Amino acid sequence: MANIIRIHAFGASDVLEMDNVQLPDPGPGEMLVKVMAASVNPVDFKIRKGEYPKVSEDQLPFPMGRDVSGVVIAAGEDSRFETGSEIFAMIGQGRGGYADQVIVQSGEAAAKPASLSHAEAAAVPLAGLTAWQGLIDRGGLTSGQKVLIHGGAGGVGHFAVQIAKIRGAEVFTTAKEQDRQLLQELGADHVIDYENERFEDIASDIDLIFDLIGGETQERSWAVLKQGGAMISTLQPPSEERAREKGVRAMVFLVQPNGVQLEEMAQLIEQGRIRPVVSAVLPLSEAAIAQDQLEQAHSQGKMVLQVA
Repeated sequence: MANIIRIHAFGASDVLEMDNVQLPDPGPGEMLVKVMAASVNPVDFKIRKGEYPKVSEDQLPFPMGRDVSGVVIAAGEDSRFETGSEIFAMIGQGRGGYADQVIVQSGEAAAKPASLSHAEAAAVPLAGLTAWQGLIDRGGLTSGQKVLIHGGAGGVGHFAVQIAKIRGAEVFTTAKEQDRQLLQELGADHVIDYENERFEDIASDIDLIFDLIGGETQERSWAVLKQGGAMISTLQPPSEERAREKGVRAMVFLVQPNGVQLEEMAQLIEQGRIRPVVSAVLPLSEAAIAQDQLEQAHSQGKMVLQVA
């Protein structure tokens, strides 16, 4: 039996409930993982509030969480990992990382970087893969290009800044003034205080805009995007009409689990070239508090739930 946090109705954070659930035995290519830590992502509270279209009322009760770091306690046939292996993973939707045990497909997982604690490792998968897939797979970022990352101090943003710098880009990012030192340490060349500065006055001829904010910020970004560039968003589809006018690629995308890319990120972590920033670690029992803090307060990097 596994303890797992689920929602039985959409609503405020008080709808999060700890349930005792019977998990299936791991099948071919699967593992039963003892979860040591899980991370909290904005999509979690959007699902909880009923604001995420891919999760509807007929799917309730619905398990929370996509990121885990833990230890394999049982492995199915053809699993890439043995019992006792330490792994981290972004798991498929609906299995639930806010738990003390979870089924993980071996293709979703990578060996946990030895240099990271489980809490630090749990902060990486969804946010790190979102940055990787947005900048590299969708954005095609290459050395010498100029990239503008909106929301550079957040969970996805702080990984995006580091990945873009590793790719050899000139990195512009919007953030609060209090985030300037961190973002410079992570490799940002130009930190734009969006509360007191307009990014249009500082950035120009941008090859790739990585939009983690949406709304007015996305609309204003067309002015600094160069002909033939790309606008990649995690939140809302960019205007097809504006994209045609500018002669650029523009799209919204959803991150997908990918153990191979996690392995690449793990190598960069072990080399000291990428690091997760963890703003707070709370016990699993305080998942509601963690979600509220993530939604309502400005935080750097990721928020993590300590499970074991």
